[in-house]
Amino acid sequence: MATTDDRRPKYQRIADSLQEAIQAGEYGPGDRLPGENDLMATYGVARMTARQALGVLQNEGVAESRKGAGVFVRAFRPLRRKGIQRLSQEQWGAGRSIWAADIEDRTLVVDQVTVTEETAPEQIGQVLDITDEEAVCVRRRRFVLDGKPVLLATSYLPSAVVAGSAITQEDTGPGGTYARLAELGYKPVHFREEIRSRMPTKHEAAQLSISAGTPVILICRTAFADEGRPVEVNEMTLDAASYVLEYDFDA
Repeated sequence: MATTDDRRPKYQRIADSLQEAIQAGEYGPGDRLPGENDLMATYGVARMTARQALGVLQNEGVAESRKGAGVFVRAFRPLRRKGIQRLSQEQWGAGRSIWAADIEDRTLVVDQVTVTEETAPEQIGQVLDITDEEAVCVRRRRFVLDGKPVLLATSYLPSAVVAGSAITQEDTGPGGTYARLAELGYKPVHFREEIRSRMPTKHEAAQLSISAGTPVILICRTAFADEGRPVEVNEMTLDAASYVLEYDFDA
C-alpha cells in the first residue's frame, strides 16, 4: 500500500532527499550539489525532472545557482532578528543602532539611501493621522549583510515633526531615527509590528538578489510617542530565506 509520501512527484522526492542530505551535513554551506546529469543517472529521471528538483531547493532559499558552475548550498548564515530587544530604548537611547542587537560581529552596509519630502500615500497618512495637504519625510534604504542584500526599508515621518533635523539627512547619527525623535520631543514609547508574507515583485527580487520563487516577509512597524501619537511608519521587505524572526518576552 502506497504512503502519502510515495505519491509525491518525482522531482519533489529528489528535492526532499537532497534537503535531507544537506541537513545531515553531507553537503555543507558553499558545497556544490549534484548536477542535472548526476540526478538523471542516480534517479533514472528526465532532465526536466532533475531541473525541477534543483529548482525547488533554489525557490526555498536552500540553494543558489551560479552561472556556468552549478547549484550550490546557500552559504549565507540566516540573520536572527530579535524583534523585541532591538527596539528597546537601551539600544537607540545609548546611541547604538537597533541592528546591533542582531548582527553581532557581522558586516552591515546601508546603501541606496534616499531622503525626500513627498505627499503621504493615503494609507500612510491615515496611520500617521495627517491630512492630505501635509507632507512626509520619506527615507528609503537597503541593508546589505556580509555582502548579501537582506532588507529594503521605507520610513515615513511627518515633515512637521522632523523638518531641519538629522532625520532629513542620509546619516541620522548615533542611535538613528529614534534617538533623533527623542531629541525633538517625540521619543518612541510604543511600537506595533504587523507581519505578512508574499512572493516578491520583479523589482524587489532584483534589489534583494533573490529568485522570483523566494518569498519575502513584509513588516510594517509604527512607532508611537506619548499619548499614542504615531511618529513613524516603516515598511520593510525582507528576504525570507535570510531571516529567523525571534520574539522573546515574559509571560
